[in-house]
Amino acid sequence: MTEERAGSLLLELGCTLATAESLTGGLVGARITAVAGSSDYYLGGVISYATAIKHSLLRVGLDILTTHGAVSEQTAAAMASGVRDLFKADIGLSTTGVAGPATQDGQPVGTLCVGIADASGVRTFRLAGPAGDRAAVREWAAGQAIRLLVERLEAVGVR
Repeated sequence: MTEERAGSLLLELGCTLATAESLTGGLVGARITAVAGSSDYYLGGVISYATAIKHSLLRVGLDILTTHGAVSEQTAAAMASGVRDLFKADIGLSTTGVAGPATQDGQPVGTLCVGIADASGVRTFRLAGPAGDRAAVREWAAGQAIRLLVERLEAVGVR
């Protein structure tokens, strides 16, 4: 299970995690906290579904939202940094995208942008997933975000 691997790595590295979710609506946090002992590394999360909350709570700049839109790597990066700062976590993980049924800001259904912020900076990823029903898109997106977190932790040993 990917979330178990994420938890093992976070414990091994002595790192804490906070999440900022839009597209996934709390599914990443739910999957992370489904693992026994997750309170040792998971601090909490923000479901910032509304663009105004991305700006006011996570400090995503209006310039980013206006220029790039809510569904962009730039917004994912700012969300990850914002939640990391808000919770004083070692790692901030964010998701933003389009669950459907219609496109958003010209972005197709199944678009996922993930941000991972840590002491060495912020990395972003843009993926194209299934354009199926909303539940399938959201579940896929949550799994991808956790997979990318695991890959990041395995690759560099965040500290």
